[in-house]
Amino acid sequence: MTINPKTKKKKNSLNIDAPLHVTGRTQYLDDLPELAGTLYAKVYYSKVAHGIIKEIDLSKAMAMPGVHRIISYKDIPGENQIGGIIPDEPLLAETEVHFIGMPILLIIAESEKIAHHTCEAITIQIAEKEIITDPIVAHQQQQYLSDPKTFQLGDTTTAFTNCSYIFEGTAETGGQEHVYLEPQGAYAIPNGDKSIKIYSSTQGPTAVQRTVARVLGVTMNQIEVDVNRIGGGFGGKEDQASPWATMVALGTYLTNRPVKYILERGEDLQMTGKRNPYKSRYKIGLDNNYKILAFEGQYFQNGGAAADLSPAILGRTLFHSTNSYYVPNVKTNAYSCKTNLPPNTAFRGFGGPQGMFVIEAAIHHAARAIGVDAQIIQERNLLEEGSEFSYGQKTENCEAQNCWVQAKKNYGFGERKEQVRQFNATNKYIKKGLALMPVCFGISFTNTMMNNARALVHVYSDGSVGVSTGAIEMGQGVSSKMIQVAAGSFGIDYGRIKLETTNTTRVANTSPSAASATADLNGKALQDACSQILHRLKKMIAAEWKCQDLDTIIFEENKIFALDHSQEIQWEALIQLAFQKRINLSAKGHYATPKIHFDNTTSKGHPFAYHVYGTAIFQSTVDCIRGNYEFDSVQIVHDFGSSMNRSVDLGQIEGGLVQGMGWMTMEELIYDEKGVLKSGNLANYKIPDIYSVPKEIAVQYLETAGSDLAILKSKAVGEPPLMYGIGAYFSLCNAILAFNPKATLTYVAPMTAERVLMSLYS
Repeated sequence: MTINPKTKKKKNSLNIDAPLHVTGRTQYLDDLPELAGTLYAKVYYSKVAHGIIKEIDLSKAMAMPGVHRIISYKDIPGENQIGGIIPDEPLLAETEVHFIGMPILLIIAESEKIAHHTCEAITIQIAEKEIITDPIVAHQQQQYLSDPKTFQLGDTTTAFTNCSYIFEGTAETGGQEHVYLEPQGAYAIPNGDKSIKIYSSTQGPTAVQRTVARVLGVTMNQIEVDVNRIGGGFGGKEDQASPWATMVALGTYLTNRPVKYILERGEDLQMTGKRNPYKSRYKIGLDNNYKILAFEGQYFQNGGAAADLSPAILGRTLFHSTNSYYVPNVKTNAYSCKTNLPPNTAFRGFGGPQGMFVIEAAIHHAARAIGVDAQIIQERNLLEEGSEFSYGQKTENCEAQNCWVQAKKNYGFGERKEQVRQFNATNKYIKKGLALMPVCFGISFTNTMMNNARALVHVYSDGSVGVSTGAIEMGQGVSSKMIQVAAGSFGIDYGRIKLETTNTTRVANTSPSAASATADLNGKALQDACSQILHRLKKMIAAEWKCQDLDTIIFEENKIFALDHSQEIQWEALIQLAFQKRINLSAKGHYATPKIHFDNTTSKGHPFAYHVYGTAIFQSTVDCIRGNYEFDSVQIVHDFGSSMNRSVDLGQIEGGLVQGMGWMTMEELIYDEKGVLKSGNLANYKIPDIYSVPKEIAVQYLETAGSDLAILKSKAVGEPPLMYGIGAYFSLCNAILAFNPKATLTYVAPMTAERVLMSLYS
């Protein structure tokens, strides 16, 4: 990854991957040259959602030409366990299967075609057991993946007695398929010293390394994981990349040959987990001024057949259960329910959107029952400076109200509202809906120990720089930001920086690229490494020039000078001099986010480095005869802090927004009562395309100083914009109510065209 300094653009618009993408030169896992003797893996998985394995017949399969080996759990040299948070998930099924798609056998063959046909030659008998697909049913049977969680602030029981209005209801959000460009996959290569190198499409190289070592029964230093970039992740490759890497490593371990496995899209859709669906209940109480005095929520998370990351996702739901509002009395309970579906997993927002949807539904319910616009209740309850969340942290540099006020002012919300009213008054079968969606999202891993990172920097004797971090580039632009950090630290052109692959041998014990914290953690670690080298160089210059104060020595535009000295030196000459004087031109940086902490026993603490705020205004148009709809505009004021790369950040806002809208409107994930995925291909699972995105997306940057805990005060922008998509749902609700004020709204997402049509005439 290099940039020609002659063609580089101004620093806040760097995007090193864009030229590669548009010219087709981007290299992903499947673009790697294959070594001679490479074998190919394929999973034989369960076609039954829950049952006991009675018999497996491999006789025909083993007789097929080109079949090298068929691996079962009995062949695993270490522990047959890939569970990260909770050890409850075998790599290969032993005696019982728990979901359709659960791996039972691993076929190793001379070609992908042979491996595919071998699956067809295997026969298996499974005695079916009871199948649970509904989290409410699992809750009733107390089938949980982890202990229930409760967050509490104040006294809701007493508060409800003082409320003028009290409303109760239910809300439901569906799952969401990641649909990353590059399917899951990995390629393992044996080294001569019996160690294994794995090329993996993963957000978490260390998680892969740890899991592989566990299953093979070796130490982590025997496993090297390397990632150049991945073709999208969205959380789906945080923990769920580990099984496929472990399988190819197991194949390599047992055959001493390279083994590769790239899942077909259908396999990926069938075997991998999705965003957790939720069924929830709420109770909200308000006073005569529409202040929310009390809020209670119960969240029943569909975790699937194993814990995966669901317990942590459940916690994030509670952290964001009151969204951008201050509620003095809160009690929320959450349950991670065990069902017979593939283990659900991380998805952009990590449980936060599911929590936010519930309180937005409660507010919409209250507003409709009282007879006021929902934005009146929203506005009167927005967070202020020093507002306390139910988990104990208080807001600092709160921008909730600033974003709201600026959005309404800058986009002429009052005028827009009147235009919509007039349009609806004069059009009988076409109605428009308006909705505002405020967002407050905490930045950090809620598991405090994960908030750390390292970086390795080498300055070579010719002045070029090599950078290694734990950040995974997956389309979010983090590589561009890392180059900006290094170039800015040394005061040199981007073209002098080469960003290395992410490798567990160079940078160990990394946290996954997730939680919107990747740029902050790795960028701060990179700053630390660069500052160590800078300090050594400054000491050398000070000795040469007899400078008294190191702070007067400036690195800028490929040259170095001192404010109190007449001399200057070019970067290359400086590095040559340092090399001659045997100065250490390498450094390992480390960063651990300060201030943050959280006590799981009390559910109180300060878990987030900072919060990101924003407000979106949605306008939709509904065809009340057909149920079809379109989005006229989405207008956003967003708290970027002091954005270090506006073009990259703008892309994240637009992409996150549309992905959130897809989840809320058209991406309907359907399993039947037998656990069969009915939306198992991209013909019947629809994601937003060019025809379904808003006609206008406008984004304005809120002018703020940013946060010192954000890299270069540039706030994280990966996950927060997805939550704006919730506003799409409520703009459609308001268009429905404009047509039929008595319509029955059940607050079930996604709001597909079919659901819109049914609601219009309910």
